Amino acid sequence: MDLNKIMNDLEARHPGEAEYLQAVREVLESIEEVVNDNPHFETAGIIDRLVEPDRILSFKVPWVDDEGKVHVNLGYRVQFNGAIGPYKGGLRFHPSVNLSILKFLGFEQIFKNALTTLPMGGGKGGSDFNPKGKSDNEIMRFCQAFMLELWKIIGPETDVPAGDIGVGGKEIGFLYGMYKKLQHEHTGVLTGKGTDWGGSLIRPEATGFGGVYFTQEMLKTNNDSFEGKTVTISGFGNVAWGVALKLNELGAKVVTISGPDGYIYDSEGISGEKVDYLLELRASNQDIVAPYADEFPGAVFVAGKHPWEVKCDIAMPCATQNELNAEDAANLINNGVQVVAEVSNMGCTPEAVEAFHKNKILFGPGKAVNAGGVAVSGLEMTQNSMKINWIADEVDAKLHQIMKSIHEVSVKYGTEEDGYINYVKGANVAGFLKVANAMYDQGII
Repeated sequence: MDLNKIMNDLEARHPGEAEYLQAVREVLESIEEVVNDNPHFETAGIIDRLVEPDRILSFKVPWVDDEGKVHVNLGYRVQFNGAIGPYKGGLRFHPSVNLSILKFLGFEQIFKNALTTLPMGGGKGGSDFNPKGKSDNEIMRFCQAFMLELWKIIGPETDVPAGDIGVGGKEIGFLYGMYKKLQHEHTGVLTGKGTDWGGSLIRPEATGFGGVYFTQEMLKTNNDSFEGKTVTISGFGNVAWGVALKLNELGAKVVTISGPDGYIYDSEGISGEKVDYLLELRASNQDIVAPYADEFPGAVFVAGKHPWEVKCDIAMPCATQNELNAEDAANLINNGVQVVAEVSNMGCTPEAVEAFHKNKILFGPGKAVNAGGVAVSGLEMTQNSMKINWIADEVDAKLHQIMKSIHEVSVKYGTEEDGYINYVKGANVAGFLKVANAMYDQGII
């Protein structure tokens, strides 16, 4: 495999799509040896086919605000690879959404879904619509207009979207209501649904819980646990909330959260009513964390900075892509961090990841660490198809087992000669082999 030629060709074909190109390079670098050891993959053009989406739907979304003014946003659905099952991946509503970000997320989703062992392909979608500051009626009208285009290419055995940033239970409800009206049937076409109409228990907590379960397995490789550990996390939405809940249950102390305005440091630990307050903060529609310090006077708000300067044993980015850079990595390493686990998608820059590997810090990549969200989405699909509902403990037990199995295959393919576990390589190789073998078996299509 000629990595430089592949990347040069991609950059020429997709100029300016930085996030997508970064994601592709990171995967290809770690699977290069496996590809070279399997020449039939090159003969079948597996890499050339894998790095390009099967199809992309882009469309305009006109909607009317409460004052009667018409707005137009852009909508997308990237169906990246369906070799092992229906396309599966979230919808993101955020001003930053563009094709590069959705292609990066869709590409990552291919391998993440493969790691879960559930039959799901990779996809992603969304819009540059910003639900912040919008009324429920405005969000409903936008979601209905969005679904008027999206419904044509999705279905329970074709493409099953879920939520992501800016798309929670409310938005999924509006989207599903319009899909149901257009399709004239109840199906499991969207996940993250309300528990009264087909949703799965613990779905809101799933990404956070799964991230903690994976990190727990990482600690076990050093005969260690969360008990007594200090943990820094970023973000303050559902993912950070789920992480904080489970970390407290396992005996760790969470000392930070963060938002676009800066971060909160709470030396006493974010537990109990403080964790519950995260949901209130997220629901306030302000997208800031500073009010936490007013609510809990023992906490300190640090404006305009990330929490990675705080001394900790474990760091868990839970916000967005490239939120932890080389300088942050140096701060964490100098402060004695033991484990870094990306609960956000591609939360660390390549330079940061390189620093962690160089210093033999255990580092878990997002496609493995945060696979719990899509895993429970897959379990929701199973429940929908079987017309049943599992209790929370059953779902949690299945999630825990899936995360343990993802850790096991990451260790299998990522353990280096000196015993250090390169989880990036392990997760990428494990996910790639499953998808590549499926593509090869199914011929050139």
